[in-house]
Amino acid sequence: MDTKIFKRKEKTAVKPVVVIPAFNPDEKLITLVGSLKKAGLPVVVVDDGSQGKCLVIFNILAAQRNCEICRHSTNRGKGAALKTGIRHGLETFPATCGFVTADADGQHRVEDILKVARTLEENGDSLILGVRNFKGSKIPFNSKWGNRITSLVYLCSTGQRCVDTQTGLRGIPSAIVDECLQVKGEHYEFEMNLLLSLGRSKISMITVPIDTIYIENNRSSHFHPFWDSIMIYYNIVKYSFSSLISAATDLSLFTIFLRLIFERGYKGILFATVAARLISGGLNFMLNKHFVFKSKEPHSTEARHYMMLFCCQMMLSWGLVSLLSFLPLNLTLIKIAVDGALFFASYQIQKKYIFKKKGVLAEDEKFYLKTI
Repeated sequence: MDTKIFKRKEKTAVKPVVVIPAFNPDEKLITLVGSLKKAGLPVVVVDDGSQGKCLVIFNILAAQRNCEICRHSTNRGKGAALKTGIRHGLETFPATCGFVTADADGQHRVEDILKVARTLEENGDSLILGVRNFKGSKIPFNSKWGNRITSLVYLCSTGQRCVDTQTGLRGIPSAIVDECLQVKGEHYEFEMNLLLSLGRSKISMITVPIDTIYIENNRSSHFHPFWDSIMIYYNIVKYSFSSLISAATDLSLFTIFLRLIFERGYKGILFATVAARLISGGLNFMLNKHFVFKSKEPHSTEARHYMMLFCCQMMLSWGLVSLLSFLPLNLTLIKIAVDGALFFASYQIQKKYIFKKKGVLAEDEKFYLKTI
């Protein structure tokens, strides 16, 4: 699989570069690019393996609109196309203040793209999000509820609110481009992974209201509701599955130990918690290392860090369950509530500090470096 890039002489641009991934676009893309060029913005369009009949559109963009064109020989996905466009933009416009990503299907008005670009110019250290209003009655059901679900996932994972996690209109300052290019994902999941990564890094985000446009009930979108949603939530689903298995093991052993071996009370709860958590913790570590985060780092380093988190989480679980044991509730139910509250904090710590891969380029970045 090769990536062909139509190179031009190196240019300079202080203004943001607009990157547009395109898969089988129509004439609306020509109009959009023409308007952006008239406004003085450099534009990079990525042909993500479009059909041959679309070649005329890209030829017009290159010849008549003075647009930078990159081409994937096969369809690699929106995330891969965005990374290719941004990397080409960095090479061609090294002085740019950042990048504005926009869709090719006419769902982003020129005025809104320019609004995001201006905001990016004025805020060189913040991610800019063009956010839509989902309260209207004409919003497609899948889009409205899909965004609500991803917004909830984002809140639980980062502790921050984001009212439009699925927006494709974003402003990425040059200061964080390197971090963005190392985010995993080649399809639609890349955009969600990017938000999660920057959210955990506490990068400031500025929202810009934009028009909500759905042409023919969003029929032109190449987003597959089922498969692309699985990709978006894939890592969180894997972590949830791992935690569910470990939690079931922990709760089962805790209940068995408390009923058959230890007595109800502070000491009994402590001994039952420690014994059950030691077994379930070892299981959780192996699942998270090899199944969820697929880390290649040495066992010893990660195990040491995991053990520190493990001990803190275990003591918190014991302390909170003990404090709440006066309630007229089953202790197992109290433990479920306590451990559920610790779930998301543990996920963030493990992903960011324990199983984080250091010094490793993403696979698509390695591929790109081989082709230029």
